[in-house]
Amino acid sequence: MHEHSEHLSFIHTADVHFGVENYGKIDPVTGIHSRLLDFYHAFQVCIDYAIDHRVDLFLFAGDAYKTAYPTPTQQRLLMHSLLKLFRAKIPVVMIVGNHDHALSFGKAHALEIFGQMPLDGFHVISKPTVLSLTTRHGPVNIVGIPWPSRAHVALHGPHALLSGSELTEAISETVSATIADFAHTLDPSIPAILAGHLTVSSGIFSGSEKRAIYGTDPIFLPSQLAIKPFDYVALGHLHRYQNLNPSEYPAIVYSGSIERIDFGEHKEEKGFCHVTIPEKGNAQHTFVQVPTRPFLQIHVSCKPHDDITARIIEHLARHDLTDAVIKIIYSLPAGVSDQIDMGIIQSACRGAHYIAGIIPIRSSHEPMRRLSQESRVSSFTELLTSYLQGKTPCPQRTERLLKKITSIAAEEGISLNHLNAQLITSECSSDKPGTQ
Repeated sequence: MHEHSEHLSFIHTADVHFGVENYGKIDPVTGIHSRLLDFYHAFQVCIDYAIDHRVDLFLFAGDAYKTAYPTPTQQRLLMHSLLKLFRAKIPVVMIVGNHDHALSFGKAHALEIFGQMPLDGFHVISKPTVLSLTTRHGPVNIVGIPWPSRAHVALHGPHALLSGSELTEAISETVSATIADFAHTLDPSIPAILAGHLTVSSGIFSGSEKRAIYGTDPIFLPSQLAIKPFDYVALGHLHRYQNLNPSEYPAIVYSGSIERIDFGEHKEEKGFCHVTIPEKGNAQHTFVQVPTRPFLQIHVSCKPHDDITARIIEHLARHDLTDAVIKIIYSLPAGVSDQIDMGIIQSACRGAHYIAGIIPIRSSHEPMRRLSQESRVSSFTELLTSYLQGKTPCPQRTERLLKKITSIAAEEGISLNHLNAQLITSECSSDKPGTQ
């Protein structure tokens, strides 16, 4: 049954990444890699939802493919998906992301074919653009900002001699000024969307709590995007769904990836956003979760006298492994040999889709200890000898390693006497009050 909104509405999605083919196998029915089918099926949920709800437009915020050189199969699947929207008379607006962008000058980006088709309803944004659309529920203005690359900054004049970090900052400043200039030209009475494939300083990367500001991308502040007259900021690039402006207007939203890319995203819900604008200045969005393949990362802590295989099987029994991608990480106490029955474990996982890894984590034999006042050595050579003796019980091996290290130091012009002096200086400094 088709649902029909009485207000302007659209779908915001991004980061489909057709071409991610990790943790899978060839599907015997279609001949297509099972992980590519995972992404395709998740995208179909989004496409079908847009058609069922008769939205006014479908906004894709970049990274349709894993690379700028998709295979014919990947292109066919994306084309099939988007033509369903064309037949339903739903306009498609696509932003070129960093994975879609061909770095070499003169080469076509991965989405260019959609902009070249002699069909109404496909709008591909490969350079900063203002796009004005007339929908069933009135006009809407879209400021589209593709992935900001060096092409956004002229590589001559004042920018010719910039360092990498300075050039990245110049790109951010140039694109921010472009967004502000475009915003200034918009009719403030018409609903407006800022759509981009960008990195916002307060965004969170998938799989960690590291903020995007620690990366090397051009960085944008929320205050540079959440400006009048925008009613909604639709972003792609970060794979976790997040609203970076929850208490203010407009929302700054990453829809996140449509499927899990890797185990860094194994705890995240995946989906897309359904946005409605009942009236100018009152945009609302809902995150719609899609069914995705389970990623199970199972941690097993083993004690010295445990049957390790039995412990792993015990933990596996606590989970529904059906069609899941599984990673097993088991910790081994110091001194315990790694003896597991791989056949038994694989048999227990026979209902799973794929075993990504069975990974042992060993505890260190002894924690690093600070030398006591009585046991401190008088030279770097003695310290090195003491270290090597702790690593191997064979005196002959210790002697050979020491000779080899001494020989390498001599070849590199490193003076052991100089290292001795540094060690003595360090020891003296560590005896002073207030030092560690």
